[in-house]
Amino acid sequence: MSTVGVVILVHTAFDRAEQVIRHWVQGGCPVVVHVDTNVPDETFNAFEAALEDQKLMVRFSKRHRCEWGTWGMVAATQDAAEMLLTRFPDVRHVYLASGACLPLRPIEELRSYLDGRPRIDFIESATTADVPWTVGGLDHERFTLRFPFAWKKQRRLFDYYVRLQRTVRYRRKIPDGLVPHMGSQWWCLTRQTLSAILQDPDRRTYDAYFKRVWIPDESYFQTLVRLYSQNIESRSLTLSKFDFQGKPHIFYDDHLQLLRRSDCFVARKVWPRAERLYATFLSKDPATLKAAEPNPGKIDRIFAKAVDRRTLGRPGLYMQSRWPWQERDNAVTAYPFSVFEGFTELFENFEYWLAKETAARVHGHLFHPDRVMFDGRQEYFQGAMSDNATLRDYRPQMFLTNLIWNTRGERQAFQFGPADAQKIAPILGRDRNAQIFVISGAWAVPLFLSNRNFADIRVEAARLQRIENTHLQDLRSPMTKAQVRIWTMADFVDSPMEVLQTVVDQMTGTSVRRLTEAPRMVDLQGFGQFLQNLKNQGMHPYLMGDFPLENAMPAPKLKVRKPYLVRK
Repeated sequence: MSTVGVVILVHTAFDRAEQVIRHWVQGGCPVVVHVDTNVPDETFNAFEAALEDQKLMVRFSKRHRCEWGTWGMVAATQDAAEMLLTRFPDVRHVYLASGACLPLRPIEELRSYLDGRPRIDFIESATTADVPWTVGGLDHERFTLRFPFAWKKQRRLFDYYVRLQRTVRYRRKIPDGLVPHMGSQWWCLTRQTLSAILQDPDRRTYDAYFKRVWIPDESYFQTLVRLYSQNIESRSLTLSKFDFQGKPHIFYDDHLQLLRRSDCFVARKVWPRAERLYATFLSKDPATLKAAEPNPGKIDRIFAKAVDRRTLGRPGLYMQSRWPWQERDNAVTAYPFSVFEGFTELFENFEYWLAKETAARVHGHLFHPDRVMFDGRQEYFQGAMSDNATLRDYRPQMFLTNLIWNTRGERQAFQFGPADAQKIAPILGRDRNAQIFVISGAWAVPLFLSNRNFADIRVEAARLQRIENTHLQDLRSPMTKAQVRIWTMADFVDSPMEVLQTVVDQMTGTSVRRLTEAPRMVDLQGFGQFLQNLKNQGMHPYLMGDFPLENAMPAPKLKVRKPYLVRK
C-alpha cells in the first residue's frame, strides 16, 4: 500500500532529479513530476524518456511557466497534486518536494512516521504578524496589493506598481473567511485536507485572489489549510534554511555531518555536484536508520552564526569581494588598541614609559605627514608594512586594520594629534576596539617651545585648534563606539598622576598596582603668557581650558599719593 505520494517540481539538474525520483519509487512512493515550461522541449522529452521504465509509478503533470514569486508555482502544484490523488487512490499523505531536494533518511522511515500520524498535516502556517522571515519589506501588503509583474525579471515595473498603489492607497479585499498565513513552500498534507482545498466550491474565487498575491506558493496552501485541517503541525519535514537576503542555503559535500544531525527527512537545496551527499543518502545502508524526531533546531545555531558571519564578518578582516556595511555594529579592527593625543607633547620619553608600565607595543605618530613612526622607528613592521606615508594615506583605514590584524593578541598603542593626517580620525571613534585618551590643547606645547616667528605660530595654532575641535566633536558624538576620555590641558596639569593612573588601569584592566613613577613633564614656565599672547594677537586658545597666567609680567604700579589732612 502506497501511503505516501510525492509531487516533485523540476526545472534543472535533470540527472539528479531522475536519481532522486528513482529513490522515491524504490521506497514504494508514487511520484508525479512537474517540469517548468521554461525547460526546452528536447530536454523535457529526454527526461521523460529516461523514466519510461517507471511509468507505472511516475507520471508527468501539465506543464506551467514557473517564475519565482508568481502564481505558476501554485498552479503547477495544484495540477500535480490532483493527478497524484486521482491516479493513486491508496496515497494518504502527499509530500511536496523539488528536484533539488534530497531525502536524508530511508523512505520506509518517512512512511512509518506518517503512518503513525495519519491525520496530521505538516505545513508551516503562521499569520503575517508572527512571521520573522519575510525579506523585502512586504508582509501584510503582499495580500492587499496587486502583483502582476515578476519581481526578478520585471523589477522596475514591480517597484513602480507597488509605489503607485501605495500613493493612491489602493487596497485589495481579502476573500471572506480567509486569514492570510505564511510558511515554507514545502509541506506534507493528508489526502483529506489536500482534496478539500482542491475541490473547494470557492476555489475559483481563492485562485483569482492569490494569482495577484506576491509569492503565493508561501501563502496559498498555508492559508487554505486553516479552513479544513483539524490537526496541523506548523512545521515542515523538509530542512530548508535561508540566508539574510531570503535566498536558500545550498548544501555541499562538507555539510554531510550537519545534515545527519538535523534528523530531517528531506533537505533542500542540495548542490547537483555534491557527489558524496547523493552517494551517502541515496544508499541502502541500514546504518542510516534513525527512528528519531526531525529536529532542525539542532543546527539552527550554526545557520545563525553563518548569517552573522555573512552580514558582520569577522572584526578587522575584510573580503576583497565585499566591503562591509558601515551601518552594521561591528568593529573596524580585530583587537583592542589605544590612542594617545597630547601625551608625547607634555612628557619626555612617554612611549618608553608607557610600554614599560603596560607591556603594550607603543608606537609614535603612525599618521605623521612625513612617515609612519613605528615602534623603534623601524622602516618595516609585521606583515611587511612600510613606513611610507603615501602608501598609508591611500587607504588609512586598511593600514590601521592590517596593523591591528597582524599583531592581534598584543595591544598596540600609538600617538595622534591635529598635525597628523586626519582621514583616520572619524574611523577611530567608530571602532569599538579603540581606547582614546585626549589632552585637548596639548598641541600648543611644541609651538610654545619652538623658535618660530610669532605671526607664524598664531596661524598654525588657529589651524590646529580648528582640526582638534572638529575631532573632539566627532568623539563626543552619540554615534561614537570607542572608549573616549578627554581632559583639558589645564585639568591634566593640575593632577597628572591621577590621569596617568587612569590610563594604565584602563589599558591593563586592573587597578591594583599604584604608579610609583611618571615620565618627566616638559617645562611649562611661561606657557600661560604664551596663551595670553595668542589672545592678544586675536586668536582665542579655548581648548586648553582655564590655564593659569602665572608668568605674566606684573602690571606697572601706579604712584599713590600719601593722604593728607586739610584744615580750615
